[in-house]
Amino acid sequence: MNSINFNMNDEMMAEAKDSFIKGNYKVAEPILQQMLLQNSRNPEIYQMLATIAYDKGQFNKAIKTFKRALEIDPSYTDASVGLSIILNDLGRYDEGKKVFDDARSLLDRRNGKIDPYVEEKLSSKHEELADLYFQYKRYNESLEQLFKAQKLTSRKAEITMRICECYVKLGEHARAVKDLKALIREFPQLTTARMKLGTILYNMNNLAEAIEQWENILVREPNHSEAKQYLRMAQAAGITTIGL
Repeated sequence: MNSINFNMNDEMMAEAKDSFIKGNYKVAEPILQQMLLQNSRNPEIYQMLATIAYDKGQFNKAIKTFKRALEIDPSYTDASVGLSIILNDLGRYDEGKKVFDDARSLLDRRNGKIDPYVEEKLSSKHEELADLYFQYKRYNESLEQLFKAQKLTSRKAEITMRICECYVKLGEHARAVKDLKALIREFPQLTTARMKLGTILYNMNNLAEAIEQWENILVREPNHSEAKQYLRMAQAAGITTIGL
């Protein structure tokens, strides 16, 4: 009998998760509610229900449900990030940051050793928070999260590019240029970094260095349309600002 119930729960969970991932909350929600009636202590169920409540604009219910997931598993990062995002949306930034930082610290203590999978997952959660801060033009807080993500991930080039975006928004163009040049030295073939560096240099009126970056791209990729476009504009008589 227990085996039958176990299999039914597995099937229900699989169906709920599939519907949830597809955004079909009308199907997922009643299945998840039914599983709660069976006294489930799976934090993932609460996390999905909290996300659905958030989608409906039921913020208080979503906060309560995310907190229930974290009561079951305080290191469950999906729930801590979801709760952090709601708190940030409500302007409760310090609370949101503390929720995620506490979960991260607890997970670090539990693990005791580095797990690359966990590190990447944590990094992605820091990136999600960075996105949120960036959206609200809180660039210093976004930087703080990106620095944490950079320490955890193997995608250091990608994170460095995003860090430089924050620097530009903060008016710290020289720091962005320094980091991008270092990144290009490490990854000479990284076209996106050269494009961004050229754009920043152009907007700093450093026309010669900007042209050098775009010409370098065209040596490697003669048909790179964006580099061609920017190079033609830079070689024209007037200097205008290129949007980042």
